[in-house]
Amino acid sequence: MANYSRIEIALKMKEVGVIPVFFQEDVATAKEIIKCAHAAGLYVCEFTNRGKAAYTVFQELVKYVEKEFPEMILGIGSIVDAPTAAIYLQAGADFIVSPMLQKDIALLCNRRKVLWSAGCGTLTEISQAEELGAEVVKLFPGESVGGPAFVKAIKAPCPWTSVMPTGGVSLDNLEEWLQSGVHCVGMGSQLISKTALKNKDFEGITSDMKKASEIVKKFKSA
Repeated sequence: MANYSRIEIALKMKEVGVIPVFFQEDVATAKEIIKCAHAAGLYVCEFTNRGKAAYTVFQELVKYVEKEFPEMILGIGSIVDAPTAAIYLQAGADFIVSPMLQKDIALLCNRRKVLWSAGCGTLTEISQAEELGAEVVKLFPGESVGGPAFVKAIKAPCPWTSVMPTGGVSLDNLEEWLQSGVHCVGMGSQLISKTALKNKDFEGITSDMKKASEIVKKFKSA
């Protein structure tokens, strides 16, 4: 069962601005990433359903977050069908993210009033996701569908649209994405690098996450 309402999560996503997105087979490493995000003030994280160990690791992360960081919001990404979404909801996922628009996932999540975000690449898909009740729509892959310029273009006729680009967002272009009018952004390897993980450089990961958080804060205060 989700610990937070869809509205609470959508508002927190907008507040923090950056959502760390990651997969990790090693439970201890996954916990360290959560710890890094918490230290940086990024209180919404998306663990992705990739690899055989994903579900087992996620179960452990839910327990860890509830015990150590109850204010953290932990969702699951890379969900492609309703049965898989249901399993993760039962495990304690606070929100569901899919790389594509799947109506069965929408109906399942809406029935439980759980936030879900569908991966979309066109304004038509975004509109369809919103018709199905999506509070925040995942723009995926963000860079390939047009980048910040695409966000500006769709926000002109549809200013109510809340999008979360994932893919192609980095510390170097984060401010440009924010200026385009995104609700928040998802950041994976550009925030949690493979090199840092290999070297277990969690201080470096925390530092990069803090840099991302500071960029968001600076943008909002300007």
